[in-house]
Amino acid sequence: MNPDFDTMTKGELRAYVIAHPDDRSAFRMFVDRFTAEASPETFNIPNSNTEVKEVEILIQQKLAQLKTG
Repeated sequence: MNPDFDTMTKGELRAYVIAHPDDRSAFRMFVDRFTAEASPETFNIPNSNTEVKEVEILIQQKLAQLKTG
């Protein structure tokens, strides 16, 4: 019996893919689902140490925001 990936939650599908790494159809469904929900926003690569530090600060701020909110 084949599992119904469409009815699985994201967590269930992720767990299934981890438990069945050779199941290509499950992996494709996993990638398709997460890609469809991904933000289309792109960012330039930092070009200097200052920009790298600014990005690190922004990441830390976002992580702190996610923990509290």
